[in-house]
Amino acid sequence: MSILSQLRPALVALVLLTAITGVIYPLAVTGLAQAFFPHQANGSIIMKGERALGSELIGQPFDDPQYFWGRLSATSPFPYNAAASSGSNLGPLNPDLIKMAQARIGALRAADPANTTPIPVDLVTASASGLDPHISLAAALYQVPRVARARGLSEDQVRSLVAQFTEGRQFGILGEPRVNVLKLNLALDGVQ
Repeated sequence: MSILSQLRPALVALVLLTAITGVIYPLAVTGLAQAFFPHQANGSIIMKGERALGSELIGQPFDDPQYFWGRLSATSPFPYNAAASSGSNLGPLNPDLIKMAQARIGALRAADPANTTPIPVDLVTASASGLDPHISLAAALYQVPRVARARGLSEDQVRSLVAQFTEGRQFGILGEPRVNVLKLNLALDGVQ
């Protein structure tokens, strides 16, 4: 057997598999996603008229006291960089992680000095992706007094909005109840 007789089937297999896995399969998956889940396939973008306000799937930085704050982002070179999704990879005893958590605790305490309740952990740590758009219900409720005071609303009004934007467990069993920070903040602004 010559090398050419072995090379021909290998090249045919390469071209065939490249066409299947590199062209046909991605086009089929994209087509099905566009047909059955167009909102999700296009990034779950929240629109107001022709203007994109953000994605339901990617967190955004909020640090004004009148807004709910999301989880920290570990992406670089700037927070919530969707092109650089990653966690911090810092271990629990790493001094840099401890400094970051202490800085966030300081910012939360400075924004609401009267709130002496324990700060929920998801407000001082980044998620594995660094892009998490959700916070726990406890993290949202922790921020209610600050947001209500900053906006001149009653805590009951703000709590009612938090309840309205609380998403349950996925399929009724997976995960914990959570709140999408962008959607909640847009509702506070009267955008949604």
